[in-house]
Amino acid sequence: DAVRVVNALLTEIDKIKQHPNVLILTTSNITGSIDLAFVDRADIKQYVGPPTQAAIYQIYLSAIQELMDKGVISSSSIMNYTSLKMANMTTTTRAQSSSSLTQSSTLWRLAELSSGFSGRTLRKIPFHALALFSKLEKGMDMDLFLVNLGMAVDNQTKEREELNNSLNTA
Repeated sequence: DAVRVVNALLTEIDKIKQHPNVLILTTSNITGSIDLAFVDRADIKQYVGPPTQAAIYQIYLSAIQELMDKGVISSSSIMNYTSLKMANMTTTTRAQSSSSLTQSSTLWRLAELSSGFSGRTLRKIPFHALALFSKLEKGMDMDLFLVNLGMAVDNQTKEREELNNSLNTA
């Protein structure tokens, strides 16, 4: 019974308050379902929303770097977010055609399409791009990987829409 569980949890939280060096940290993706009595016991409440486009870009970049380090993706010079931002501010026609800027811009667009995904989902998407849409060759070309990453993002978006539709009709 959910009410008994919540009451037991609240009782235990109240008991813990007598200990000065105890910190309780909680997170939830369903904030609208949290019991108000539980929320009222919190001294500090901090909302942390989904990752920004820049954070998504860096999450993808770190996964790509890991795959390059393992030799799964051929080496590339995709820029970090700060370098991409600077390059876009000082772009010339010749610089725009560089492979590094093109690949970085593609990753930036994919980060935009991934808006609203959780950090956990974002971290998995590059690996789904390999598992679902490639032949898992060593040294895969970065341009091909980015195409596969786009398909993985599209796939995740469709899965979320299907899940939302099934929840709305249930």
